[in-house]
Amino acid sequence: MQLIKSVLLIALCLGLSGGYAQDKNYTRHTVSKGETVTQIAQRYKVTPHDIFKLNPDAQTGVRENQVLLIPVAGVAVTTKASPVKHTVQPKETLYSLSRQYNISVDEIRAANPEVAAGLKIGQVVTIPVAGSAPVANVPSTPKPSPEQTVTQKPVASQPSTANGATHHVVEPKETKFGIAKRYGLTVSELEKLNPGIESNLPIGYRLKVTQGAAVEKPAPKVVTLEEPKLVEEYQVIKTTTKTSYANYEVKPKETLYSLAKEFGTTEEELIRLNPMLKEGVKVGMILKVPGKGSMTLVKEPESQLAGSLSKDSKRLVMLLPFNASRIQGDTAKTLSARLKKDAFLNMTLDFYSGALMAIDSARALGLNVEVTIKDSEESVSGSKISDLAKDRAVRAADVVIGPFYQQYAEKLAESLMADSIPVVSPLSKEAGTAYPNLYQAMPSANHTKNAMLRYMLAKQGNVVVVCDPKRVSNKEFIAQNYPEVRFAPLDENGNFVPENLKSLLVKDKLNYVVLDTEKTGMILSVTNLMLNEMGNYRLQLAIIEPNETLDYEEISMKRLTLLKLLYPSVTRENASPEAQIFENAYRKQNKVFPNPYAVRGFDVTFDTLLRMAQPEGFSAAATKRTEQVQSRFGYTRAEGNGFMNDGIYILEFQEDLSVKEAQ
Repeated sequence: MQLIKSVLLIALCLGLSGGYAQDKNYTRHTVSKGETVTQIAQRYKVTPHDIFKLNPDAQTGVRENQVLLIPVAGVAVTTKASPVKHTVQPKETLYSLSRQYNISVDEIRAANPEVAAGLKIGQVVTIPVAGSAPVANVPSTPKPSPEQTVTQKPVASQPSTANGATHHVVEPKETKFGIAKRYGLTVSELEKLNPGIESNLPIGYRLKVTQGAAVEKPAPKVVTLEEPKLVEEYQVIKTTTKTSYANYEVKPKETLYSLAKEFGTTEEELIRLNPMLKEGVKVGMILKVPGKGSMTLVKEPESQLAGSLSKDSKRLVMLLPFNASRIQGDTAKTLSARLKKDAFLNMTLDFYSGALMAIDSARALGLNVEVTIKDSEESVSGSKISDLAKDRAVRAADVVIGPFYQQYAEKLAESLMADSIPVVSPLSKEAGTAYPNLYQAMPSANHTKNAMLRYMLAKQGNVVVVCDPKRVSNKEFIAQNYPEVRFAPLDENGNFVPENLKSLLVKDKLNYVVLDTEKTGMILSVTNLMLNEMGNYRLQLAIIEPNETLDYEEISMKRLTLLKLLYPSVTRENASPEAQIFENAYRKQNKVFPNPYAVRGFDVTFDTLLRMAQPEGFSAAATKRTEQVQSRFGYTRAEGNGFMNDGIYILEFQEDLSVKEAQ
């Protein structure tokens, strides 16, 4: 895999500089029109198999101007290394290791018979893979260089099939239904084969899934990218329809949230009825509000971005931080070494690989789009953005994706503001200077907290926060924006007092206990009280931002599932057929599973392309709600003058160890 990444970087360097220092064991060949791998192999006196080893995707054909690495005749080509040793970390599973090293669970079991009953923390297992580091995710053939326009055609994608095993070891988040479906069984048949799982499904349990011979998994439906089904599931937007209305005068201290709650509607509906609310709630305003008439929930038609595409030509420019000028003199060997330690470059290449799949998928939908990819040469200390802002292709773009660093995205947005060219910041969560043409695709930390708190209050829950004294900013944020939320008092030393929390619980509501601490002892004390009081109160554990302490071994998964941990997330696991098609297509093309950055590259790029192709254009279509492989999108005006994606999932742990979206 390191060699595959080296091939990609060599291609990038060629596009940027026109040449590179060759490794003495390889030469490069640019494919001529009509040339085949067999003809190229004959020319260099090697076998097609030798070429395929260095260029795996050449097995599906080569295209004009594609750059191939050709081994020098007589020099052995090898990409295989000795197995490596891996020390098991807390909460790692056979499944997570298989994804990390890009091999199957069965291959790990075959090399380690002792893991049949599950993994143990600190256990050393043999990983039969090439190299000594986890496999990274990148495209496996030379892709278009960052200075050229992408012109490749969509490639038909067919999901692979695999044979089921006689036994199956239960992984986290798996369910009986999912396992049964995977092996062509019903849940009842699975339980008959494994009587011990009728009441629960423990992680690491070794299930019998066949009566003897292996059962072949049902073959996934074959879907080509010419008839894409990668993104067909969109978020349904609920609105309220009223049969009567009344006028209402705004009183002091009332907010948009409190008004929506008082009249049993949504903030969006109030703004629709009273557009002046976009400028804020002011005392004395006369608002049109729902009256005493009946209230009926209705569903708007699903977002049809893929079904209302303009035929007009569009231009997308992507500015990605390859920093190729730093690697122009590298050989394949030094490139491989660089990839082992350069996390930022790996992230960029992963994002790029997902973006390329999105471009192919968009073209398969019939989008008339020209995509130009340029190297932004970003780092903490500087970038090429000042020069790129003057570039002819950038100034002619309908939308620009990138740069990655927020400070450079803001700088570019400022430069392009006069021309109203939207700039999509794909990865940053920072809240900086807002510009009217800047769109942050990653929700900010405050957006995430707001989504979580609004969800609990909208459920009419009793929200009580246990807050670490050191987390002053979160306490001030909650107190200022959500006065109905209460805080459980701590003692003078900042320690949790069980009776103080218990006194704030109520019988007739669902009590959301929000943990805002990273202290293991405080977390255990709070959750112990909650577990003891579950018979007396309706209780649910919640957090408003990521908390790594919950991943520690001391905090058991069982504890979190019993309390149905509720938390906000900008992504979610997607087991839909469409998501599986994407994963299979990506793995077929790139020989690895897509990691989060690859999926992010696909989601942001595909979503942007669809909005660009709307008849009204990107900016007017930005508020429409969509759902891609792992992320939701819907841009709303943020503080200042910019736009923020508020597509946030509220997720909760289930007793079967799965994680589902809270309803």
